[in-house]
Amino acid sequence: MGVAEEGKTPRRRRRFSKGLQEQEIAEEMGQKENYRHELREAIRQLRDRGLYTAAKWAAEQLVGLEEEERPVTPSPAFIRTDRGSSSSSSRRERRPRAGSHELLRGGGGGGSSYSTPLVGRSHVAAMAAEYETPVFQETEVEHDRYMLAKAYFDTREYRRAAFMLRDTPGKKAFFLRCYSLYLAGEKRKEEEAIELEGSLGKNDTVNSDLPVLAQELSSSQKNGTLDAFGMYMYGIVLRENGHNTAARDILVKSVDAYPWNWSAWLELQALCMDISTLNSLELKDHWMKDFFLASTYLELQKNNEGLQKYAKLQEVFPFSEYILGQIASGLYNSREYDQAENLYSDMLRYDPYRVDGMDIFSNILYVKESFASLSHLAHRVFSTDKYRPESCCIIGNYYSLKGQHEKAVLYFKRALKLNKNYLSAWTLMGHEYVEMKNTPSAIDTYRRAVDINPRDYRAWYGLGQTYEILALPNYALYYYRQAAHLRPDDARMWIAIGNCYDSGHLEMFDAAIKCYLLALRNNDNEGIAMHKLAKLHSYLKHHDEAAHFYKMNLERMEKEHNDGPEMMDALYYLANYYKHRKDFEAAEMYCSRLLDYGGPGNTKSVPCQRR
Repeated sequence: MGVAEEGKTPRRRRRFSKGLQEQEIAEEMGQKENYRHELREAIRQLRDRGLYTAAKWAAEQLVGLEEEERPVTPSPAFIRTDRGSSSSSSRRERRPRAGSHELLRGGGGGGSSYSTPLVGRSHVAAMAAEYETPVFQETEVEHDRYMLAKAYFDTREYRRAAFMLRDTPGKKAFFLRCYSLYLAGEKRKEEEAIELEGSLGKNDTVNSDLPVLAQELSSSQKNGTLDAFGMYMYGIVLRENGHNTAARDILVKSVDAYPWNWSAWLELQALCMDISTLNSLELKDHWMKDFFLASTYLELQKNNEGLQKYAKLQEVFPFSEYILGQIASGLYNSREYDQAENLYSDMLRYDPYRVDGMDIFSNILYVKESFASLSHLAHRVFSTDKYRPESCCIIGNYYSLKGQHEKAVLYFKRALKLNKNYLSAWTLMGHEYVEMKNTPSAIDTYRRAVDINPRDYRAWYGLGQTYEILALPNYALYYYRQAAHLRPDDARMWIAIGNCYDSGHLEMFDAAIKCYLLALRNNDNEGIAMHKLAKLHSYLKHHDEAAHFYKMNLERMEKEHNDGPEMMDALYYLANYYKHRKDFEAAEMYCSRLLDYGGPGNTKSVPCQRR
C-alpha cells in the first residue's frame, strides 16, 4: 500500500506542475490581451485629439505584441517564394529579435511577467468612458463643429480649428482648441525666424500664444477641470516658459492619470537632465513606465540599464520594431557596432521602407568605413522619402565618408531646414567644419547642438576638440569635462582630458596620468592610454612604470596582430630597459624581435645586438 502511494506521488506532482505551467501561460495570454485592448483604445483616443506621434507609437507596440492566431493574407509585395509558408506562424519567425547579446541577458530573471499591475477589460472600459468625447453628450450641432474643427486641424489650419471650438464645451474640445493655438503659434514663430535670420539663423522669436495659453490652462488647473491631456498641454507651455520643475510635476500627474500618451512621456524625459532627477520622480506603476525608464536610461547614457529594461519588455512585445531600434541604438552607444549593424540590417529586411533610426545606422556604417553599405542605404532612403531629415543626414554621412565635406554640409543644412531641432545634423555638421578647418563655424554649430540638448556628449566633445585645435587647452578642458560627466565610462573622454594636461601649454603630468589610468579602467580597446602612459612615464624617468605599460601594450598588439610603429617603440624601450638592468637575455630577445622590422626600428636595434 505504501509502495503504491509512493508511485502515485510523482504523477500527482507532474500533474500539479503541468497545471501551474498551464495557469502561467493563461495568465501571460490574458496579460497580453489586456495590453492589446488598452493600446487599441489608446490609439483611437490619441488620434481623435490629433496626437498622431503618440498614436503611431501605440500602434507599433500593438503590432509588436504576439500576433493573434488568425489567417492574414500578406501583401503581394512581401510574399517571398523562398521563405516557405506565408502563414501567421511563419511570419512571426521571420520577425527580428535581439536577445542574443550579453548586455541583453543580464539584470533580471526569466519569464515575461511584470511587477506593474495588470489592467483588465474593466479598466479599459472605464478609460473609454472617462476620456470619451464629451461633445457626444451635447447637441449634434456641437459634435458637428468638433468634427469640422478636427478637419481644419488635420489640414494644418490651426487658427480656424481653435476658432471653431471657441464655444464648444467638453474637455476634449478644450484640449484640441489649446493644442491648435499652440501649434498655430509655433508655425508663426518659425515663419518669423525665417523672415528675420533665415532658416538656420539665431533669433529671439517666441510663440506669441503662450501667455494666453498659460493663463487659461493655469486657471483650469486651479479649478480642477484639467484632464490628463489638458495637463500634458499645460506641461508643454510651462516648459516653453522655462518653468521646468513645475512642468515636470504637471507631466507626472498627466502620465499617472493617462499613461498611454507616449508624447507626454517624451516631454517628461526631456526634463530629466540627470539620473538623480529621474530617480526623484514619483510615478505610478504601469507597464508604460518601463518604456519610459528604458528610453530615459539610454538618453542619459546608462546603456546597460536601458538594454536590460528593453530585454524584459521584448519578452512581452517580441515583435516591436521600436524596441528593436532602441536596442540597436543602445548597442551603438555602447560601441558594439557589429551587433547594432546586424539588428539594423534585420529591421530593414523586415521593413524595407523604414527611415526612423536609419541615421544612427548610417553613423555605424560611417565608423566602419563601409562605403558600399552606406551608399546602398543612402539610395534606399532617398527613393523612399528624400525630404526627411534622417534621409538628408544619411546622404550627408555618405558624402563625408567620400571626403566631400562641402556637399556633406549642404545636406546637413537641408536636414536642419526640415527640422531646426534635429540634433544629429547640428553635431555632424560641426564635425564637417572641423575637417574643413572652419573652427568658428564648428564652434557655433556645436553650441547650437548643446542648446538643443545639453545631454549630447558628442557636441561637448566636439567643442573640446575645436578649442584644442585653437591651442586653448583651458577651454578645451572645460568642454571635455562636460563630455566626461555625461560619459564617465567612455575611455575616449579621459584620453582627451589627459592630452590637454599632457600638452606643452599645461604640462600637468600627474593629472594626465590619472586621466589615462581612468581611460585604462574603462576599456581602452585601442590601447591609446597604455601607449600614452608608457611614453609619459618614460619622459618622467619612471622606468619601471614605463616598462610595465610598454609590456601591456605589446601584449595587446600581439593579440590583435597589430604590427605598427607603437610595437617598435615598445620593443626598443624594453630592449634598452633590460640592457640597463643587466638582463641581457631579455634585452637580446627584444632586439631580435626588433630586427624583424624594417626602417628606423631596425637601425635602433643594432647597438643593442652589438652590446
